[in-house]
Amino acid sequence: MNEGHGKNEQAIVTAARELFLLGQKTVAARAVLAAVHRELNQASSQLVDSQQVDQLIEANQQLVLAILSAQSDAQTPKNAQAEQQMYLEMREANEQLVIAALSAQDLQAAAEHALEQQRNFLSVIAHELRNPLTPISLIAGRLVRVPSEELPRMQMLIEGQVKQMSRLVEDLLDIARASTGKFRLDCQHVDMAQIIHEAIETCAPVMIAHRLHFTSELPERPLMVNGDPARLAQILGNLLGNAAKYTPADGTVSLTVTIEVEHLQIRIRDTGIGITPTALPFIFEPFVQDVHAVGFNGAGLGIGLTVVRELIEAHGGTVIGTSAGEGQGSEFVMRLPLASH
Repeated sequence: MNEGHGKNEQAIVTAARELFLLGQKTVAARAVLAAVHRELNQASSQLVDSQQVDQLIEANQQLVLAILSAQSDAQTPKNAQAEQQMYLEMREANEQLVIAALSAQDLQAAAEHALEQQRNFLSVIAHELRNPLTPISLIAGRLVRVPSEELPRMQMLIEGQVKQMSRLVEDLLDIARASTGKFRLDCQHVDMAQIIHEAIETCAPVMIAHRLHFTSELPERPLMVNGDPARLAQILGNLLGNAAKYTPADGTVSLTVTIEVEHLQIRIRDTGIGITPTALPFIFEPFVQDVHAVGFNGAGLGIGLTVVRELIEAHGGTVIGTSAGEGQGSEFVMRLPLASH
């Protein structure tokens, strides 16, 4: 009997020692959590995820309750099963604290990355808006002294720069509309063949200026879809414009249209600078640009493909982009549902 009683006392002492050691580790873990929490608070308040913060607080509360419960229970003898249960609860609370601390570290890294992206984006925006303003400002200052025969050319220059700024602003607005699901579509039965031909004519001057070889292949029949003609033209203009922009002189751009069951497939392929494997999974995300594409032929903000994806999906279609790597060209394939008869 005394031997059994002695074993119980020894088990209680051992459990108390383990609880004390675990309490020390918990104090250290809480110090780490406090440091992470302080760093997290220094990040932009707009980027703080309240759910993650609640998780930190809840885990900390559970840990404190477990410590208090363990201290209270250690004062009274317990059987081995109860001691084991208490130890498991303590360890679970500690695990939750560690997970919460790791989540806080991930959140901080994400916040820092988002802030860096925001800074870069604002820098590019300022640069892109300043470029058209410079010639407009110069022309405005010379208008008084410009001969009358030069006025039409000056007017064309101003209109061209204003259109460039308007496209930039419209793309930014489209990004905002996409994030809120407020795209305005005026859908109707439309022949994609006509829209494709018009998009080709619109991009022809850029192709010619870059000395590109362009080919197209379309079925000789109406290609009826239910969509917004202006938005569909915008999609094709962005894809063809990108192909022309990122393909060096004497390169090739091709457009192929096929019909697959109930879908229209448009394939645009180029022999341009290609897309690196690192950037390829993110090319449809806003403000993402491949490193070797930055500044190539006056590359823009990295929002054109985001607009393309959102518009195509708003029409019930899909788009994918592929590339064998840098310098290997790229291919974009969009699919739209054909209109029912």
